[in-house]
Amino acid sequence: MIDRDRFPVDPWRLIETRYSGDDAGVTETIFSVGNGYLGLRGNHPEGRHAHEHGTFINGFHETWPIRHAEQAYGFAEVGQTIINAPDAKVMRVYVDDEPLSLDIAEMREYERVLDMREGVYRRRLLWRTPSGKDVLIEDDRVVSFEERHVAVMRMTVTVLDTDAPVTISSQIVNRQDGENVYGGTPSMRAAKAAGRGATFDPRKSEKIGERVLQPQEYWTDELRSALSYRVTESGMTIAVAADHSIDTANEYDMRHLVEPDIAKHVFRVRAKAGVPITITKVVSYHTSRGVPPRELVERCRRTLDRIAVSGAEDVYRRQRAWMDAFWSTSDVRIAAQDSLQQATRWCLFQLAQAAARADGFGVPAKGVTGSGYSGHYFWDTEIYVLPFLAYTNPLWARNAMRMRTMMLPAARRRAAQLNEAGALFPWRTINGEEASAYYAAGTAQYHINADVAYALVKYVRATGDHDFMEREGADVLVETARLWATLGFWRSHEGVESFHIHGVTGPDEYTTVVNDNLFTNVMARFNLRAAARVVREMAETNPGAFRLLSDRVALDASEPEAWERAADAMHIPYSENFGIHPQDSLFLEREVWDLEHTPAEQRPLLLHFHPLVIYRFQVLKQADVVLALFLQGNHFSPEEKRADFDYYDPLTTGDSTLSAVVQSILAAEVGYQDLAHEYFEEAIFVDLGDLHHNAADGVHVASAGGVWTALVSGFGGMRDHLGELSFDPRLPEEWPELAYTLQWQGAVADVVLRREEMTVTVRSGDPVRFTVRGHAYVASVDQPAVVPLADQGPVLPGRPTLKPFSEMRREDGTAMEPTVPITASVPVTTSAIPIVGETVGSRGE
Repeated sequence: MIDRDRFPVDPWRLIETRYSGDDAGVTETIFSVGNGYLGLRGNHPEGRHAHEHGTFINGFHETWPIRHAEQAYGFAEVGQTIINAPDAKVMRVYVDDEPLSLDIAEMREYERVLDMREGVYRRRLLWRTPSGKDVLIEDDRVVSFEERHVAVMRMTVTVLDTDAPVTISSQIVNRQDGENVYGGTPSMRAAKAAGRGATFDPRKSEKIGERVLQPQEYWTDELRSALSYRVTESGMTIAVAADHSIDTANEYDMRHLVEPDIAKHVFRVRAKAGVPITITKVVSYHTSRGVPPRELVERCRRTLDRIAVSGAEDVYRRQRAWMDAFWSTSDVRIAAQDSLQQATRWCLFQLAQAAARADGFGVPAKGVTGSGYSGHYFWDTEIYVLPFLAYTNPLWARNAMRMRTMMLPAARRRAAQLNEAGALFPWRTINGEEASAYYAAGTAQYHINADVAYALVKYVRATGDHDFMEREGADVLVETARLWATLGFWRSHEGVESFHIHGVTGPDEYTTVVNDNLFTNVMARFNLRAAARVVREMAETNPGAFRLLSDRVALDASEPEAWERAADAMHIPYSENFGIHPQDSLFLEREVWDLEHTPAEQRPLLLHFHPLVIYRFQVLKQADVVLALFLQGNHFSPEEKRADFDYYDPLTTGDSTLSAVVQSILAAEVGYQDLAHEYFEEAIFVDLGDLHHNAADGVHVASAGGVWTALVSGFGGMRDHLGELSFDPRLPEEWPELAYTLQWQGAVADVVLRREEMTVTVRSGDPVRFTVRGHAYVASVDQPAVVPLADQGPVLPGRPTLKPFSEMRREDGTAMEPTVPITASVPVTTSAIPIVGETVGSRGE
């Protein structure tokens, strides 16, 4: 899975000990640094060969018209894609006028480190030049969590054994429009090196052929330079400025140059043997949806002036202090499992880098580590990332939810366009407008509304932030409930009324536009009930806030009752014949895909089979019913969970990285403890091991969030149904101890799970009340709660298989015989933007 000679285990650091260009895209991703606003891929500062020279800013995007081959009313009209911001990472080194180029250099020593305790990227090289000189190069970079708009890079060059002329060229480069001019390698290089060719992959970002960044103000002086641009179609603006300083006892001179797409500061040093040269580069980025570029340049200037007063070293000191505070509430410790510990901390660090300073923007599917999925926001934030945020860093969760409240006007427009009341949030977006060109696996995923509502309620229950609910969140609950009330319809049979929702797609994108998708119906029921409850509670406890809400959303007094009536009558599919919950009304009528005998070279299915082939079968891209069993587990019995898991697990491809974490959680709950651990390892190494062969496009942030949930809710057994904290642990046999911290309604509690007992210690705040397997306990600052455990839950051998399917009969008597479609895989190519075609599963994950 991971070459441990090249990437040795270290609980706090990701280390690379040998350079290779073959997997450059993956290493650029996993060594990225960012803060949720600004992200720098782990490119080498020489700025030459790379999979993708990436500098990404959350929400900074271009728009373009989506041209559908066959247009229809209501299709998404304007595409959005993240822009590669000007690259300030470049610091090129020349000795004797010979450039350092890692792909051909003689490297005597090499080490690259992502230090997760300090939040810093470091690299150390010992280079023997063509003339035989030994040159030590040490560099680091940090994207500040405290200073949202600031990154710092330092490079120290020392010629060890002789005198030599050394040149360091520090640059800011517009790679979005000048990749071919300013160096780098087309992104297909790494794919070809891995033997995967150039077939179409919907997980990648769109590429825009026309010029994107229009130059505005640009200048340079002795040690500072600035570039600024306006985005051609979206109208967004950006400025980047950099300060430089040099520290050396050597003689040197300096020259500078600026053009619309490049700024250079070149330091020419007459280096003496053993005398170091250190260049420090402090960079500031500012963006806006319309502020003039000149104003952004001034903001950069003020930011750099402020940093200059305290010094660049202070940025590193404050970064360490920030990281200490982060780990004090966010760390998860797995005793005696150093490899898993390293991977866990890497995942948690990625969540900080994706969300900490998003500050009202969303959390993109790839964070700010790559261009995959075009920088779009999906349901990932609400279902997979927000639980970690709510229980460890509530302010980040609040900011993430504010992104949705700010999108509410656009969501209302989208609902009206689809002939529904209320609001419909976009399946994928940056600016709030729907950007999914493939409606079957995009707009049809109406469950996005319930996902947002679920996350909002979870946040308020975990934090007690009722003020946010009353000021902003209740509007979301009302408008999403209104959509369900008009999207669904009533049926009556033998005097019993039921509420149905047709023509939707659930989380499983291998089954689209169906009737009564179980996940959608269960989550819509939650949404409807939550809206009714919150509205009534506001009317009783805060009449003033209720009146304001009523005015904002024109609430009719009869609506809450109508929502509750629909929720109570919601049709939840169940097959008495099979003893399971069908994924949708016709799911059991489809043929069964024999995944056990599907060749590995035909995976993932979305890259080898036409959507219509996939849609005809019982086969899942990711957990669907099983996810509902977790999120709404209090509505299903243990027997139902076991039966449903046994049925759906052999049908689930795991082609989505969102699946393994959910399968791990439910496997642990129902008793497949070895399988739970297997799925957990698949999730935790999805990027570090490049298990889905697309880590080069950026970190799978949702999977990283799911790792936390798998640890805390899967092995830790934590649930919060109805706002009540409960635990039913499932500690793996080979783990002596699992420890983590929760923030619950203002209190900070440390949880330590061992095989014989579970201890909850309140670090600060009010006493925490919880249950363990139905028994009530209270932990306080003065009195920890120590809970004895008789066992770690049921233990089932092996894993569910397709074997029982051959003995099953549908209600019409036909056999459920698993088969594999016979097909020839043909590479698919697409035209350049603006022609767009999203394939089955607008998410490849």
